[in-house]
Amino acid sequence: MKTPQPQTRFHNLDAIDDWSTQHADEIYQISRWGEGYFSVNDKGDLCINPTRTQNGPVINMMEIVEEMKNKNIPFPTVIRFHDILRSQVAVLNKTFRGTIEEAKFTGSYYGVYPIKVNQMREVVEEIVDAGGPYNYGLEAGSKPELMAALAMNVNQNSLTVVNGYKDVDLLRMALLGNQLGRKVIVVVEKYSELLDLMKLSAEVGVEPMIGLRAKISTKSSGKWASSGGDYAKFGLTITEILQAVKYLKSLDKAHCLKLLHFHIGSQIPDIKTIKDSISEGARIYAKLYKEGAKLEFFDVGGGIGVNYDGTRSNSPSSINYTTQDYVADVVYILKQICDIEDVPHPNIVSESGRAITAHHSCVITNVFGALEIGAANNFNTDKAINENILVTNMRDLSTELTEKNYQEVYNDALKLKEESVSAFKFGILTLDERAKLETLYWKICHRIVEHASKDEYAQDEIMALKSQMASQYMCNLSIFQSAPDTWAIGQILPVLPLHKLHEKPTELCTLVDITCDSDGKLDTFLSADGPTNTVPLHKLKDGEDYFIGLFMTGAYQDIMGDNHNCFGRLNEVHIFCDDDDPTDFYIEEVIYGNQASQVLSTLQYNPETMAQTVKALVDTQVKRGKIRPREGVDLTDFYESCLKSYTYLKK
Repeated sequence: MKTPQPQTRFHNLDAIDDWSTQHADEIYQISRWGEGYFSVNDKGDLCINPTRTQNGPVINMMEIVEEMKNKNIPFPTVIRFHDILRSQVAVLNKTFRGTIEEAKFTGSYYGVYPIKVNQMREVVEEIVDAGGPYNYGLEAGSKPELMAALAMNVNQNSLTVVNGYKDVDLLRMALLGNQLGRKVIVVVEKYSELLDLMKLSAEVGVEPMIGLRAKISTKSSGKWASSGGDYAKFGLTITEILQAVKYLKSLDKAHCLKLLHFHIGSQIPDIKTIKDSISEGARIYAKLYKEGAKLEFFDVGGGIGVNYDGTRSNSPSSINYTTQDYVADVVYILKQICDIEDVPHPNIVSESGRAITAHHSCVITNVFGALEIGAANNFNTDKAINENILVTNMRDLSTELTEKNYQEVYNDALKLKEESVSAFKFGILTLDERAKLETLYWKICHRIVEHASKDEYAQDEIMALKSQMASQYMCNLSIFQSAPDTWAIGQILPVLPLHKLHEKPTELCTLVDITCDSDGKLDTFLSADGPTNTVPLHKLKDGEDYFIGLFMTGAYQDIMGDNHNCFGRLNEVHIFCDDDDPTDFYIEEVIYGNQASQVLSTLQYNPETMAQTVKALVDTQVKRGKIRPREGVDLTDFYESCLKSYTYLKK
């Protein structure tokens, strides 16, 4: 369910006279959500700082765009910065290691990346490689994910954690991992899984590594609050956990119990929730250890959030803490409770996929047009003989409008417009008169918005009018494919142009995609003052390309898209930095998106049969003399070439 629309706010662009790239950074909150990976150069181009080092490589996004053009890689495109991915893996592991050493914590850190956040092979492969020195493993929540994890996670010292509901085949697959010498831990989500696992273990002759997921009382806030609490989908109650320990003792298999796990949300916005959950989980761990469950691992689940909206607050699209804050709370709270309870410090496991992947991926698209609501036009609104009084009154309002009476004029104009619709329905107003009246009305509204933009006390309905009249920039992408969370749960993603950031944007816009669905739009954006209904962009110029980016799409957005309107997956460009290259980067790989035939095939169409059918129809028209033979060949070739083409719009 989508979150309520935010209050409409104005970007205070009119107050900025001497525009600079610093203003662009503030308007689009680049430094706040970018975490040091993104910046603006003097030319006004967005740049990537993939290593976040002072003298490290800096990649100009527009140079990537130009190289893509030269290589004939069409837009829209997903761009992956693998160095950012590697950087985030290193940051998380080094932060845990440093904090553990500082706190004199005797356990170690064994992080795992949850594949569900982004299952793309290239992403998982890069994370596993970057995490090798830290024994950073993988988490799987389904049979296919576990199959991928067993093939990808070849580090014998790292963990493979198996979450989610499990059938016998999935349990057998986990035991196969143990037979291969891997540390595969099966986390029991419901009590019956433990019974199935131990029965299968006896049949196969392999001892399992077992984890128990606790259904803790602490709940998060925001979109994933239901992940925790008494009514959560997954996990065992305290009663069931004690029964599980007793059952394993009865089989003389208590030593197989290795891990305690809990999870309260994918994006935890408030650090207080983290403190509370660690405190509760640590107490459970300590009490279980005293009950004879000699646990080795304490799995805090996911939850390191991402500062999507730049506010650094406890809003659903942000977080009021840093990674360092999170890690410090996990380590120090766990250490304190273990010391009080006089139990050993366990090894710490976390499943922080969103924080690892969000920044590394973005969607780049070209804007190919604008829909200006009520745009002024050249329709003749001069007074005509015997014209309807409604038209005359609207014209008079246009003459009377000033910066002091704009609210009163708006009220009168709105009433006249409503009356004109009724008059037209009853045949009192002609089509020409209605066109005149509406033209005058929209001209009045444009002038009212101009006056309101300079008035800090403008009424809410005028602010709403400004939002409603914002230009709709048409973007060559599908929101349902490339940013599904913006539609499904109201997630805010950073949106900004890749260039012209040294120029003041003059158009307040919403974005619409190329799907035929009215929900295919973006109308919630970040700003310095919180969520807003419009984003400032530059006026489009004929014959000039304009590129914008949707950023922080690496977590879930890459993998959750669907085939709405048969658009399919986007082209992907994988970027690596190279300090020796003049551009500081090279395109390591291009993975082309779906052709029309591929998408249709997944929906049970047969493209070959379709082409044959169309050819037969064309041949029939040729025989009837409706189409000339040469033209018939061209039409058939055109249809077949479209089947082999990219599903998105050509420039």
